[in-house]
Amino acid sequence: MPQTISAPAGFIANHFRRLRRQPDAVLGKFPEPSETPWFTSILEKLAPEALLIDTIFRVPLVADSKQAKFKRIIVTHDVFYRRAEALKAVGYRILPEGLTRQRETQLLAQAAHIAAIQPEEANLLQEMCPQANVFTAPMPALPCLRQCGATCGSACFCRQRYIAKSGWLQWFFAEIWPELIRHGLTLDLIGDCGPALHKLPHGVNALGRVADLAPLLHRASLAISPLRTGSGLKIKLLDYARHGLFTVATSASLQGFNSDPDAPFIVADGAPVFSETILRHVATPPLSRAAIAYVSRHYNTENAFKGLRTVLDTIGQMQI
Repeated sequence: MPQTISAPAGFIANHFRRLRRQPDAVLGKFPEPSETPWFTSILEKLAPEALLIDTIFRVPLVADSKQAKFKRIIVTHDVFYRRAEALKAVGYRILPEGLTRQRETQLLAQAAHIAAIQPEEANLLQEMCPQANVFTAPMPALPCLRQCGATCGSACFCRQRYIAKSGWLQWFFAEIWPELIRHGLTLDLIGDCGPALHKLPHGVNALGRVADLAPLLHRASLAISPLRTGSGLKIKLLDYARHGLFTVATSASLQGFNSDPDAPFIVADGAPVFSETILRHVATPPLSRAAIAYVSRHYNTENAFKGLRTVLDTIGQMQI
């Protein structure tokens, strides 16, 4: 009599899920049709003067023509079709599928006001939606002063899992890290990118997700950003700066930041320049107060919310 084995249903489902190719990056998730009636009922009860929509992925919740009476403001965070194109170009499988410029334009057109995270994308969004009022609403970065003593000759890099698969970190480890490790540097790798790489070179500390970045960033001498493509605003660089860190970064990493001769970013494209720049600035780390001053000038709450405050004031006056 043949033997049989049994396994929990969850185990079997997970097994077959692993057999299928999983997405490399999920940029957002559209709501299920069943969620719309519940949201509509809540909206009717609250009857807000304005409705802030968190990215294009929430737009289907307010697509009903009966909801047109609510003034809509989309907070974009990113131009997602550009991010999808960049990630597809390096071989990623992206969800949701079919996120084209045309599709994103259709979703954005549901709102009269659009908040862009940086000026270059504000121009692009205005081109996509000429009928809309497009304004800039950058991420605010509140200073977090260094609490510990001297830095310890280390660098840090914080990113998501899918960054590890793109080849940018592999490039850094293959072309740049051997030179840095010879000078005794260490690298704190924060986030999901460490586990996704599996085997890491000597001197790299894969810390995974951490509850509080401040102690790690305060003990580092520099941050790095070896990215080659992207969109939106690299918010991690603002996080580094508000903790007093300068970042050695590729040009692609710095897209959308405020131009400033005293910006806490040191541009380095190409492996030899990148490694030489790190070594030079680790030896004498830039002053943390210069990085703090940059975010205080450009990414304070007043600048971050100025455009949104103007829109909300206008809507409020229309309701009177």
